[in-house]
Amino acid sequence: MELSVLVDNNTIIDHYFKGEPGLSYYIKEGETHILFDVGYSDIFIENAHQMGLDLNQVDYLIFSHGHIDHTGGLDPLIKHYFETKSESDKGYPEIVAHPDCFHDKYYGNNTSIGVNVSEKVINQLFKVTKSKEAIWITEKLVYLGEVERTNDFEAKEPIGYQDKIAEGHEDYIRDDTALAYLSEEGLVIITGCSHAGICNIVEQAKKVTGIDNVVDIIGGFHLMEPDKKQLSKTKEYLEKLNLMQLHACHCTDLNSRVHLAEISDLKEVGVGMRLEYK
Repeated sequence: MELSVLVDNNTIIDHYFKGEPGLSYYIKEGETHILFDVGYSDIFIENAHQMGLDLNQVDYLIFSHGHIDHTGGLDPLIKHYFETKSESDKGYPEIVAHPDCFHDKYYGNNTSIGVNVSEKVINQLFKVTKSKEAIWITEKLVYLGEVERTNDFEAKEPIGYQDKIAEGHEDYIRDDTALAYLSEEGLVIITGCSHAGICNIVEQAKKVTGIDNVVDIIGGFHLMEPDKKQLSKTKEYLEKLNLMQLHACHCTDLNSRVHLAEISDLKEVGVGMRLEYK
């Protein structure tokens, strides 16, 4: 599997790509091409072109969840396909997401933080598979579906509201999910924001695949000024995994990365980076 970072908060020095507070990965697994999230704007298109990656060959567009920093590039992607797709290209990719991904999401009193393309338009253009269950995209790459939340220190607070701003509509982001790849050494877990909790996600990956050995995790860990309990419990859990390496990025703050570096081989992540797993 080859993973290319199209969007992250950071860029790698001396590699002249654009970054933004969002996330998008281009994944090639065998002959299958996957776009995992599309960032906040259209920069993933420019970065992909600069990296020699053809978005017209994408088979699957998989959303980690329905927040705008992961779905905001959908409208530019539709325009890109309209302007560039030819008869020799593949059709529009199949979208795979949790059923709640396209629900309206709000933060504060009235700020929309959800998908900015109507579900009607999405359904007209794409084949859409909504699933709370795991889906094997290839023989070695799996969409994890709705993540079971089993511990007492993650995913305990809502972020905004879902569907409408009213009591009882607090959004616990049940649509947050991830991917897992079965490498020769063990599991590689690919996350978006980890609103479900990075430890819960790892447990979900183990449950879905039947494999306990995890060698790498790449993506956002949603550790933004976490309380002491969450940070210490997360650190304790990840240390027990004996990871070969760790690629914490996007929504993982500096203090959390410093703590994670104490128990793992923490790697830098930025736009333009490519990773390969056998």
